[in-house]
Amino acid sequence: MSQPISNTSMGNLKAVIKRELLSYFFSPIAYVFIVIFLLLAGFFTFMIGGFFERGQATLESFFMWHPWLYLFFVPAVGMRLWSEEKRLGTLELLFTMPVQLWQVAVAKFLASWIFLILALALTFPYVITVNWLGDPDNGVILCGYIGSFLLSGAYLAISCMTSALTRSQVISFILSVVICLLLILCGWMPVTDLLITSGAPVWLVDLVAGLSFMTHYEGLQRGVVDSRDVIYFLSVIVFALFTNAIILRDERA
Repeated sequence: MSQPISNTSMGNLKAVIKRELLSYFFSPIAYVFIVIFLLLAGFFTFMIGGFFERGQATLESFFMWHPWLYLFFVPAVGMRLWSEEKRLGTLELLFTMPVQLWQVAVAKFLASWIFLILALALTFPYVITVNWLGDPDNGVILCGYIGSFLLSGAYLAISCMTSALTRSQVISFILSVVICLLLILCGWMPVTDLLITSGAPVWLVDLVAGLSFMTHYEGLQRGVVDSRDVIYFLSVIVFALFTNAIILRDERA
């Protein structure tokens, strides 16, 4: 008896993912976001990042800006996930589906993550460009994409969590930007230096720095795949989605 139920649940999960993914492309918003992301990525890479001045065939100037691009791009994508459901009154419909709340939360997250991955994949001309201009280390470039992929997922999971907190997309956007910004700056050298000068113990300084996105993203950006960095991003995603499900459970109650 459990097998048909399992198949039904999986079918509903796929339906939620398909519904969410198609909702992006049924409106011009998705195309506007993708175009803006590609334009800004190119601008920061070639104009601000000093791509040509480096004299090297590398995408370092491309990946270094992703934490800041995602800071506004990803919350703009994720802010509507649950806020829109609440505003339209369709949240109750999701609650009636024979799937658990955490499964619905994961499905909506995955749909939006696929959208972000698509936007990131459309930057492939940059890879072709550096390979045409020189002989880059494509292993480092691949690690950079993996790091960017995980970073966008962490930002998005936080955006899902803040979207579940409120009916307002604007408030959800602001909350997610603030949380993500704090998780960037807590590993910033001026912050850690301030903690050291204020007499904070070394373990506390290391703990605060270890919570930063940048601490774990920079290693992947340099081509170093450390399991601790991967586990960190996955932990942020799982924690944010778990909190998301708890918030929705309280809404359902």
